[in-house]
Amino acid sequence: MNGRPLGSFCAVTHADRLRHPENCPALVLNADYTPLSYYPLSLWPWQTAVKAMFLERVDIVAHYDREVHSPSATLQLPSVIALRQYVKPNEYPAFTRFNLFLRDKFSCVYCGSGNELTFDHVIPRRQGGRTSWENVATACAPCNLKKGGRTPKEAHMPVIGGDPIRPTSWQLQEHGRAFPPNHLHDSWHDYLYWDVELEA
Repeated sequence: MNGRPLGSFCAVTHADRLRHPENCPALVLNADYTPLSYYPLSLWPWQTAVKAMFLERVDIVAHYDREVHSPSATLQLPSVIALRQYVKPNEYPAFTRFNLFLRDKFSCVYCGSGNELTFDHVIPRRQGGRTSWENVATACAPCNLKKGGRTPKEAHMPVIGGDPIRPTSWQLQEHGRAFPPNHLHDSWHDYLYWDVELEA
């Protein structure tokens, strides 16, 4: 590429006029050819993928039918890349609102609704309940209001599936597989295993 910055590439092919390279992210696999993350899906912008390729940090597994050009080079955009060095995932995920919802599969633990989600202290704080994985759960706003400052037993609202737990990163990734994004490029399917019904 004669040392030209990656940003100097521009889309010129007919296909790229139909679909800009910005809409061609690369699926990033770990060195064992499993996705770095299912939810959110591990995707890199094409510029980041190309840079990693030229730095020899990744192997190209599959390409788009899209090309970008510089004055001195033509490059087919990668659609799937694999890291050359294995990245060991953290055993436990961060305790965040999003990860809490993902652990509970974006459903209220009291009624199963997926609407108006918030979080609830299973054992209320005023009764000594802590803000932790083991005591905070996803709840819809109506159930949260109904339960109030009571325990599930006091409110006659049992927790679906049992008491909350501290999930492992692997468990969250398994849950994430149930929520595929709206668009999956054809070249990604061999490396993704979503929990969807198979066609006969």
